[in-house]
Amino acid sequence: METTTKIRPRALVRASGGPRYAVALVVDALGTGLLRPFLLLYGVMVLRLSAPATGIAMTAGIVVGLVCMPAVGRWLDRGARSTIVAASMLVRALGVALLLATPAGHVWPFATAALFLGIGNQAWPAAHAALVATVAHGRERDTALAAGRALRNAGLGAGALLATACLAGGATALQAMAAVTGIAYLAAAALAWSVHLHARPAAPADGVDEGAAEAPAPRMRALLAANVVYVFCLNVPEIALPLVLVTQLHASPVWSAAVFVANTVLVVTLQVPVTVWMSRFPRRTVLALGGVVLAASYLGFLAAASLGGGWGAPAVAAVSVVCTIGEIIYAGSATALVTALAPAHALGRVLARFELSTGFGLAVSPAVITVLAPHGPAALWGSLAGATLLSASAVATEKDGAATSPRIR
Repeated sequence: METTTKIRPRALVRASGGPRYAVALVVDALGTGLLRPFLLLYGVMVLRLSAPATGIAMTAGIVVGLVCMPAVGRWLDRGARSTIVAASMLVRALGVALLLATPAGHVWPFATAALFLGIGNQAWPAAHAALVATVAHGRERDTALAAGRALRNAGLGAGALLATACLAGGATALQAMAAVTGIAYLAAAALAWSVHLHARPAAPADGVDEGAAEAPAPRMRALLAANVVYVFCLNVPEIALPLVLVTQLHASPVWSAAVFVANTVLVVTLQVPVTVWMSRFPRRTVLALGGVVLAASYLGFLAAASLGGGWGAPAVAAVSVVCTIGEIIYAGSATALVTALAPAHALGRVLARFELSTGFGLAVSPAVITVLAPHGPAALWGSLAGATLLSASAVATEKDGAATSPRIR
């Protein structure tokens, strides 16, 4: 079995799209980190919209943004790579421009801006994964995808920290951050476009021979359904744990901040090493293992929440490390498995379908978490653990489609 046992920084940068593309990722992530965590506050503080109206507009933007994914997939299958990445950044720059032009009290222009931001945010992951899959192959591609995620999380974290420091400036500071975000998106788009990477649509995917070039795209029904449940882990540090810590355990909000910071630091530092180490095992096995680790962490949260008093918050924070490890294993194997399963001529459509499942999971998870949480820890964590274990079982037992060769695992 092909493995990657060493981390070679220069080779990793090349496999990730090159130095200019790496800089584009950092600039884009910094801009996103400045605004995305505080978009709700922008609607409330700057535009004087009600919190429910702002939240509905943001959710609608995310959901409607998913509608563009089939078109993105077809565009990718025609060979576009860096152009689509740049386009996803330009669309977000347009969203920021609309945001800055929205008059106070007007919800529809804000909803339109949220829609453009949603389209860009939904299109970027598939375009980025397709670009990396074109440049890198085999386990080097897996490591490059992991490095891109670590780099993006570092940029998002740094941007969010800068934005937090600036929030004391109120509405004026939020407008300034939005403007800087728009400039960052434009700069990142120019850098990404300058890479000029285009794929030959008929080129066979890594591990697939010439005869399979026109093989049908794998359905991956179990994998896509399981992914909807897996992605709940991405909202656990941001939504579920603050909800539990503050409203149920009555802990200081500092604990929620500490969990979020720890999650970001662990992802940035461990995503690549863990992915490299896990390359010893088949991707599908690793993805199933990630589900088991996540389910175990959910049961750990259930036990920690039952402690109450002064021990509950530290226990939740400790278990969150296990949850982050599960997230790292999941993130390092899911997209890598999808790109390995997809035949070259259908890579874009397969990635688009995968991103649809991811986007749907991210869209519904806040609602599911907030509905389950008031019914107690058992309802929240028990349900998540059971669903995730079921998903891991489905991933482990699903058979790869005919589009893949026996070498792809």
